Amino acid sequence: MTITRQVAERSTCPRAKVGAVIVRDRNILATGYNGAPAGVPHCTEVGCIIYESRAPTGENETNCYRSIHAEINAITQAAKNGAAIAGADIYVTHSPCIQCMKVLVNTGVRTVFYERPYKIETLGWLLETAKINLVRVIPPPADETGV
Repeated sequence: MTITRQVAERSTCPRAKVGAVIVRDRNILATGYNGAPAGVPHCTEVGCIIYESRAPTGENETNCYRSIHAEINAITQAAKNGAAIAGADIYVTHSPCIQCMKVLVNTGVRTVFYERPYKIETLGWLLETAKINLVRVIPPPADETGV
């Protein structure tokens, strides 16, 4: 998770710094963070393009058209570099949104390890039938030096 947090620092989305690391057999296959597509101005440069939608629960959600989520960026990096990720695991700073989780299911990722819950209540119906594990990783407490 330490590497995942470091990858998140590269995020160019001011709304959320999210990092993702895809791993198989203790080897990093790909990384991703929230940001605009390659060659496109980032939110930190020109601002977010926010839109609102309504969740099935009736709640309003806000999202950004400009930014690609960390999980999708990691998957595309793997594809671009020819790294097969079926059977791999992914570590993410936040639990995936429902859209990212559906893509992770289709790629054949085995387990999603996450540190902070994010809209986790939206994933229940998918996790009931999909062949993917979702595991929360609790960070160790900081020692007296704040590390």
